[in-house]
Amino acid sequence: MKLHSLTKALLGAGLLMMTGTASAEFTPDKPECIAPAKPGGGFDLTCRILTNSLDKSGLLNEPMRVTFMPGGVGAVAYTHMNSNRREDNNAVVAFSSGSSLNLALSKFGRDLGVDDARWVGSIGTDYGAIIVKADAPWQSLEELAADLKANPNKLVFGAGGTVGSQDWMKAAFLYRSLGLDPRAMRYVAYEGGGDAMAAVLGNHIQVYPGDVSEIKGQLDAGIVRVLAVMAPERLEGDFAGIPTATEQGFDMEWPIMRGFYMAPDVSDEAYDYWVQQFNELHQNDAFAQVRDHQGLFPLSMSGAEYEAYVKAEIEKFQNLSREMGLLR
Repeated sequence: MKLHSLTKALLGAGLLMMTGTASAEFTPDKPECIAPAKPGGGFDLTCRILTNSLDKSGLLNEPMRVTFMPGGVGAVAYTHMNSNRREDNNAVVAFSSGSSLNLALSKFGRDLGVDDARWVGSIGTDYGAIIVKADAPWQSLEELAADLKANPNKLVFGAGGTVGSQDWMKAAFLYRSLGLDPRAMRYVAYEGGGDAMAAVLGNHIQVYPGDVSEIKGQLDAGIVRVLAVMAPERLEGDFAGIPTATEQGFDMEWPIMRGFYMAPDVSDEAYDYWVQQFNELHQNDAFAQVRDHQGLFPLSMSGAEYEAYVKAEIEKFQNLSREMGLLR
């Protein structure tokens, strides 16, 4: 599988992984993974992969608990870590490309930016997907696009995030490719992917521009249909039968990085410890098995390399948001 172009650009620029050394002076006494949304969505998935991998690999002496902190696709958690837990050495917080987009749009607060966190590492990449209910009338993205173009105000899209979020952006790509104004889209914002999935299954919305790994269980159960994945080429394994948007004639790619950050004032010893945990996980077969089982694809970075990736992604999203008329 090809790496996402941003990843290739970073690696091609000669960025070397700068690994921390786990300090013998630090061991977390209450390790915690914070999922900044309700259970059932991508952040929940991100924490589950980390906690299961650490458990199976035996890298932690204490079990890692998961705490849910919903709000603003990560904004509430980001603000909380900067306001109340700036020196919390025990907690890592799930992060995604959707969070990068919100940072690019200053939705985490005008006073909070990419430098208000310590970037630990990634656990994989996901891809956007155009999802409908299994009994929906469309068998392909081409059929959906034709219906949308004929009746622009008929269909209702919905996902976990407001206008300008990454899920909105996925649908906006489709609108723009059809010569339609994305800002005229009928769109319902939900708190997370779990709520959006319930809405599409309950016929409250017709189209869910979500993430492919989030819906693996529903796809296996036959209750949803994926019209297209927003990947550069067909995915492998359970998703191999799903066509890409590109092969259906739509220039739509949306990779979704999943990773973690820590609060801004954690100790260097704690930060180095967690970076080293990610370094070891990336080399661990148990981690690869958990990641693959949950439908994610390889993207293994930590420390300075991961921080550079996040900063480059935010810059890319700022440029894209200007193109969509969301930023001046």
